Amino acid sequence: MDQESCLETGLKVEETDFGYTLSIIGGKYKMIILYWLYEREIIRFNEFKRLIGTISFKTLSLTLKELDADGLIVRKEYPQIPPKVEYRLSEKGKSLIPVLDAMCLWGGLHRT
Repeated sequence: MDQESCLETGLKVEETDFGYTLSIIGGKYKMIILYWLYEREIIRFNEFKRLIGTISFKTLSLTLKELDADGLIVRKEYPQIPPKVEYRLSEKGKSLIPVLDAMCLWGGLHRT
């Protein structure tokens, strides 16, 4: 893959490789959720709520559904009462961690 595939002309941004990546990690909480899963490996819904704090239950639920639909996380539901659901990174999600690390490093170098 070369840089040209990110700089194609005549295409809408969402039709480029760059646009696809942004659509996958865009949003206020997606990268935070991915990082927490990288750090903790397996997290339950209420634990996410405690870790993030500022996220509403509805937003957390929608964000987790989007990440699952995009194949970045794996949702495992246990058939018990009360319901137990765990989340972990998929292989595709793990492959994004170096990208997120690079973004974090860049932010640390350039934040004023």
